[in-house]
Amino acid sequence: MPLEAVSRSAEVTRRLGRRLGRLLRGGDTVFLIGDLGSGKTTFTQGVALGAGFRGQVASPTFVLVRRYEARVVTIYHIDFYRVAAGETRDIGLEDCIGDPKAACVVEWPAAGEGYLPPDRLEVRLAYGGAEDERKVSVKAFGPRPRELLGKLALPDRGIRSGAGQASGRRKARPSGGR
Repeated sequence: MPLEAVSRSAEVTRRLGRRLGRLLRGGDTVFLIGDLGSGKTTFTQGVALGAGFRGQVASPTFVLVRRYEARVVTIYHIDFYRVAAGETRDIGLEDCIGDPKAACVVEWPAAGEGYLPPDRLEVRLAYGGAEDERKVSVKAFGPRPRELLGKLALPDRGIRSGAGQASGRRKARPSGGR
């Protein structure tokens, strides 16, 4: 069952990413899906911070991949926005994708279909009703991603589940449960 949340600010989006970053370990893969400007890089900033990286996190759109040496795990931030489907096998990312000591966070993963690992956590970010509001949906594919999803679903102030308002005082819980 997916985790559904509403973020009312970039900081809350980073906070959800930070929670995930604390949980990641080598071999984990996270797909980030959403329109331009929906918060994928903001979420990744939180992931890197949660994993213990203290530098600047920027979109890798023009360089394809950025590597963040974090305290908990190395993070490869991969962006396939400028890569056509089927070209991913020819660009030399095997060292990133297959690194057992690193986690991969992949923006625009559709271009890597068939190349990227099938076990993954899939984070969808969509614009909400207000300017800074984002709807976040997290699904798990595979045993380790399901474990991550279960840990992410634990309560956290500032993240609200469902499509209601995020007040900064509510707790997250898996969707479908009350």
